[in-house]
Amino acid sequence: MRYAFWLTVALIATWLVWSGHFDTPFLLGLGALSVLVSLYVSLRMKIVDEEGAPAQLGIRPFVFYAPWLAKEIVESNLAVAKIILSRKMKLKRNMITIRSHQKCELGRVILANSITLTPGTVSVQMEGEKILIHGLNLEETEEDMSGEMDERICRLEKSK
Repeated sequence: MRYAFWLTVALIATWLVWSGHFDTPFLLGLGALSVLVSLYVSLRMKIVDEEGAPAQLGIRPFVFYAPWLAKEIVESNLAVAKIILSRKMKLKRNMITIRSHQKCELGRVILANSITLTPGTVSVQMEGEKILIHGLNLEETEEDMSGEMDERICRLEKSK
């Protein structure tokens, strides 16, 4: 029930932020209807759980982790653009396996998705604590690849 409540709050907030309509009763009614339908479908599909609506993480991911991840995405975009636009593409395509240090599967999924969001890298496979990553230009070692991102996600989990 707790997850359904937080999912409802998130859906309402998302609808209000993206629509920008606060004064038209008809549009507010349609927004409420869309939230209810989305909640009903989610409950019917049985995806409203710890992973689908991670209420236990609170607002911390949006305040502490998302801005840092956005900065990393921009830096990676610039690095990938530099590789693509150079006359000699210095590609060092590689597959590397890293070990995640998160306590729960949600933390490992956040790590794998964050790696995939970063341009030039894709999480190919996740098995237990190991994540197989394909990189466009991987010069880093296993520790460099997962280092700060892994630590930040561990901090999100520990401060539950």
